[in-house]
Amino acid sequence: MTYDVAAVRSRIPALKAGGAHFDGPGGTQTPQPVIDAIGASLAAPLSNRGAGTPGERNADGIVAEARQAMADLLGSDPSGIVFGRSATQLTYDCARTLAKTWSPGDEVVVTRLDHDANIRPWVQAAATAGVTVRWADFDPATGELTPEHITAVLTERTRLVAVTAASNLIGTRPAIDEIARLVHRAGALLYVDGVHCAAHAAIDVGRLGADFFVCSSYKFLGPHLGILAAAPDLLEGMRPDKLAPSTDAVPERFELGTLPYELLAGARAAVDFLAGLGTPPPGTRRERLAHAFAALEEHEHALLRRLEEALTGFGPITPHARAAHRTPTLLLTFDGRDSADAYRYLAERGVIAPAGSFYAVEASRRLGLGDTGGLRVGLAPYNDAQDVDRLLEGLADFLTPHPNSA
Repeated sequence: MTYDVAAVRSRIPALKAGGAHFDGPGGTQTPQPVIDAIGASLAAPLSNRGAGTPGERNADGIVAEARQAMADLLGSDPSGIVFGRSATQLTYDCARTLAKTWSPGDEVVVTRLDHDANIRPWVQAAATAGVTVRWADFDPATGELTPEHITAVLTERTRLVAVTAASNLIGTRPAIDEIARLVHRAGALLYVDGVHCAAHAAIDVGRLGADFFVCSSYKFLGPHLGILAAAPDLLEGMRPDKLAPSTDAVPERFELGTLPYELLAGARAAVDFLAGLGTPPPGTRRERLAHAFAALEEHEHALLRRLEEALTGFGPITPHARAAHRTPTLLLTFDGRDSADAYRYLAERGVIAPAGSFYAVEASRRLGLGDTGGLRVGLAPYNDAQDVDRLLEGLADFLTPHPNSA
């Protein structure tokens, strides 16, 4: 399968600054077609949605195209695509809305593996509704969160389970389809945080069994925008707080205020860019995306193998990403050295790999790393072998004692 990383890199202006970017899990660099789409949307007539003027029609067309693009990306119904400022905001909105239907004695499940954006909204909504929170664990030795971890906390009173499709800290990809069957058998809903996963793998929300799937386009080469996918009939049964004059139609009833049309245009362009990766054959955008993600996974995991094989000889490095099925993401700590120092050392050499717990504080604590986490190395569609070699050289130099060093 062909993957021309040089062609991908040539279309991302930020890479001309010379950095080797391993900060993709926090946000990817932006391709020129995405930048152009944002600019073009703002250069044309634009106003509130409608059918009477060119500006109204442009706005309406941008929204419709963006919904269809996200439906193609996620294997979902465009009528169930909700846009928001961020995945965090959308999750808070869902938590507050669903909590209206909970009663004391009900239970919700969150996991130790998740980003706090898929923990705290549910914990806080549960507290408001007088609902019990049950915590699903994961194995810190392997990084695995299994269906058995979920089964251990499911009861007949479970109303919702919130779980990540991939850990933003250590890359673990739980078996969401198996978890979904268990959750639905218990009569509960499944809310899946796909923010990290959607950047690295083809998604089919229906096949996964997720009732709600949330992601963010700036993690997959687009602008800052949150996307929620759900079945339209499920959304029809939810009553979010909204302004009295605003529409009650789904999915618009969940979108507060005027949508950021320029960002929707950019998100649609990001999906089109992804669909062109790996020289996919002709077909629908959904078909081209499936081929493109297969090529992308092959490319990213080849780089991951190159990186991991080299790190085995580095000695004082501990990798904390060990799950059998995971994204190309590593969390590293250093014996006797601070990961924040490694981040700064690498940054001075143009290698960007940040340190921290990245809002996955529960996972970091469970790994025994407190709130400080480690150095996170995340691969993205534009990383190449030269980037990996620069990272390895920087880490080797960081770990080598130098004369006159303190």
